[in-house]
Amino acid sequence: MKDKLLVLGAGESGIGAALLALSKGFDVFVSDFGKISEEQKKTLKTHSIPFEEGSHDKAPRNPKIVVKSPGIPDTVPIIKELKANNAKIYSEIEFAYQYTDAKIIAITGTNGKTTTTKLIYHLLNESGFNVGLAGNIGISFAKEVLENDYDWYVLEISSFQLDDIETFAPDISLILNITPDHLDRYNFDINQYADSKFRIIENMSMKGSFIYSEDDQNIKKHLSKRNIKPWAIGFDHTFFEQGKLTIPFKGDSYSFNHLPLKGPHNEWNMSAAILAALSAGVSPEDIQAALPSFVGEPHRLQFVKEVNHIKYINDSKATNVEAAFFALQSFDTPIVWIAGGTDKGNDYSMLHDAVERRVKSIICLGTDNSKLLAAFGDQKVMIETQSMEEAISLATNAADTGEVVLLSPACASFDLFKNYMDRGDHFIEAVQKL
Repeated sequence: MKDKLLVLGAGESGIGAALLALSKGFDVFVSDFGKISEEQKKTLKTHSIPFEEGSHDKAPRNPKIVVKSPGIPDTVPIIKELKANNAKIYSEIEFAYQYTDAKIIAITGTNGKTTTTKLIYHLLNESGFNVGLAGNIGISFAKEVLENDYDWYVLEISSFQLDDIETFAPDISLILNITPDHLDRYNFDINQYADSKFRIIENMSMKGSFIYSEDDQNIKKHLSKRNIKPWAIGFDHTFFEQGKLTIPFKGDSYSFNHLPLKGPHNEWNMSAAILAALSAGVSPEDIQAALPSFVGEPHRLQFVKEVNHIKYINDSKATNVEAAFFALQSFDTPIVWIAGGTDKGNDYSMLHDAVERRVKSIICLGTDNSKLLAAFGDQKVMIETQSMEEAISLATNAADTGEVVLLSPACASFDLFKNYMDRGDHFIEAVQKL
């Protein structure tokens, strides 16, 4: 009799896990408490995989394995019930890892994950590596394992995915930074959040490499509490000077110029990516040749348009305070800042100095702006709106020649938009009409 495997959540990762599980001989059932897209339903029907949506009523309660969407917390009733029945609860990352012999580069951190992941992939791919890209970046690792035979994978990994690993052991791991985010899932305790991030190294051996920021105080604090088995490689702000990045590696030092990314946060991202590429065996010469052709990530400090000498910048992916802090630090001219959305337990105190020095006025774009108003109402002129079009109009009226209109919300997007991409697309659309 086939082993039962339950997939909870029918998003990209869930469907990928279902297809891989089917190919490995499991009796698969997919259950989603929300609505399943028509495209995903078609895929499930094509492969004769039974499913339900809108509830978990039909989901088997005695599966051998459960592959859980990272968005589902352990506190929901069905997870408690499945755990009581001794089901193994895996993330899609853990499940897919069990079916590949490829080498893994895994990247986690509060901010910069996607940019760094894509840059590492770009450096390896341009250097001739047989490499795939997957994970929290929006590409199913399980589906890639099913359909391709790569020698290397570059994976963006969230803390939620790391919460449900058992054997996952990357060959090269990176922790870029740890700052307060998603604390509602970790009892509002940054130490629990950091523990989750550090799970990326818990199964690694001495043969692996662990790359981390020496400038990040939370990383340093948690490093001191752990026995680190892999070769630990730190990077810091001293690597970058006057447009040139100098990387010490294995007793040598390599300098890189013609760098593709701007902003202080990207200095760390590029340092981490280059160290990962060197650790994977890419030559410094191939790295330098590949760097200039890298295109940055949409919705991350993305220049949209200049109108009447006012620059409009889309940083919709800045869904937490730390990301907004780096965005505000990236401009020397006065900023009209569009902020707000779904608050995730944010502490805005770290932004006070940057707002005082760099921000001219604040447009609050959200259904509940009370925390933003309380944080900055004594410092700056603040205007509320629930319309992106009105936010752009208000910002344009507030900005003068040579200034910047910056969407960098410091909040999630789900109050007014589908996701941060939808929010960024609305910003771009409204700016393009100017």
